[in-house]
Amino acid sequence: MRVDRRTFLAAASFAFLTPPARTLKSDPFTLGVASGDPSTDGFVLWTRLAADPLGGDGRGGMPSRDLDVEWQVATDERFASVVRSGTATARPGAAHSVHVEVQGLEPGRDYFYRFKAEGRLSPSGRTRTTPVGERPLTFAVAACAHYEHGYYTAYRRLAEQEPDLVVFLGDYLYEYGPSGYTALAGRVRTHTPGKCATLADYRLRHAQYKSDRDLQAAHAVAPWLVAFDDHEVENNWAGPVSSTDAPGFARRRAEAFRAYYENMPLRRQSLNGAALRVNRRVSWGSLARFHLLDTRQFRDDQACLDGVRAGCDDRLSDSRTLLGDDQWRWLESGLRGSDTRWNLLGQQILMTHRDYKVGPGREVNLDSWDGYAPERTRLLGSLARTSNPVVLTGDAHMHHQAELKADFDDPDSPVVATELVTSSIASDGDGYRDRTWIAEALQENPHISYLDQRRGYLVARLTREELSVDFRTLEYISRRGAPARTAHRLTIPAASGRPGTS
Repeated sequence: MRVDRRTFLAAASFAFLTPPARTLKSDPFTLGVASGDPSTDGFVLWTRLAADPLGGDGRGGMPSRDLDVEWQVATDERFASVVRSGTATARPGAAHSVHVEVQGLEPGRDYFYRFKAEGRLSPSGRTRTTPVGERPLTFAVAACAHYEHGYYTAYRRLAEQEPDLVVFLGDYLYEYGPSGYTALAGRVRTHTPGKCATLADYRLRHAQYKSDRDLQAAHAVAPWLVAFDDHEVENNWAGPVSSTDAPGFARRRAEAFRAYYENMPLRRQSLNGAALRVNRRVSWGSLARFHLLDTRQFRDDQACLDGVRAGCDDRLSDSRTLLGDDQWRWLESGLRGSDTRWNLLGQQILMTHRDYKVGPGREVNLDSWDGYAPERTRLLGSLARTSNPVVLTGDAHMHHQAELKADFDDPDSPVVATELVTSSIASDGDGYRDRTWIAEALQENPHISYLDQRRGYLVARLTREELSVDFRTLEYISRRGAPARTAHRLTIPAASGRPGTS
């Protein structure tokens, strides 16, 4: 007797719901589900089994054996039409994480997914494949989520807007011990004990962050493109150099990378021994290409002892690199060969020049692109030859809208691209809006046209004709429930290179 495909998949879905004997005493899906890195025919699906997510050894209270994890992808949220399914192995050596690289799906459509292990079902998530052609795109941009500084209401509000894609640009977690960095914000919640230094520490910290239901909602609503900054390892680290000169940094960095991979919807090829590759390209049909950068792993150490400083001539050396030679060639080739309408550079640190000193003299942040000025000049030259470039940035803990100029010291210098900097999800607490400080900062930096120190994220809508951006802000995160509102809106017409604010 022949069984048609629809009948077979329906039977498979029924079997998926049939509970076998349970060997775990509690739900292993406490960290939620996620998807990422979509393509025209698939995406990465992620989960990590953790019956006791804050178990002291970083293993999530799981047994020291392999476990089978079943997965399903359907075209509907009730899973009546399952189109792909299979079984993955969650291994203790990978913290019982699962990365499923699904292929063979239709381009440009929504899908729903879920997992099953030990007789228990995971929450379901929604994801999507990238389209063919110039289909419009709505995407969110977020960064910097210090757990101790406040609740993740911004993640919840982001999820409620149901974007097609989320771009996360670093500082997904913070490595500090309890109250290790709370001077500006106070402490609303408490980190797991100790500063992250070992694989177990980083696994525990990821589990603590991933246990937050607002973060889980943001992961479940759309595929993510993720890249790390510094705090996923250590504040202001640079290449092989620890900012604290701590011994054993190479081991610590490798273990932080391993934990990051275990907890993110990244493809298996991302992790290669002690290195983790996050610079990659993801296209949204012929409309847009995202070029994601790594601004930590390949950089020279910061000049002049790091920080915001004046009079650092070393930062102007032509020999200094932020991207490293291989990544630079990769980026140059990708920009030169791009045939999409828009090119979106997703990266971690402020690219625009920013003078922090009011009045005569100049102070710059040497951890940002100001500390690597000649390479920035070369990059802006490349962007000037690229179709509709826009730079997306995190790290700064405040919204910025800035014009990237070929020469920031020349008021008549042409504008190369617009930089859109998202504020933080939680870092620095409730934030504020000091109008005097903002006015002084804008006067000192006329190429920056908008600043806001409140918490928030960006929501962008991209078509062939324009990119419109909402700067979303929350008035507080020290308690739950704050609404989000659009504090500023701008439109960037295609091929104009200059933003028009509305």
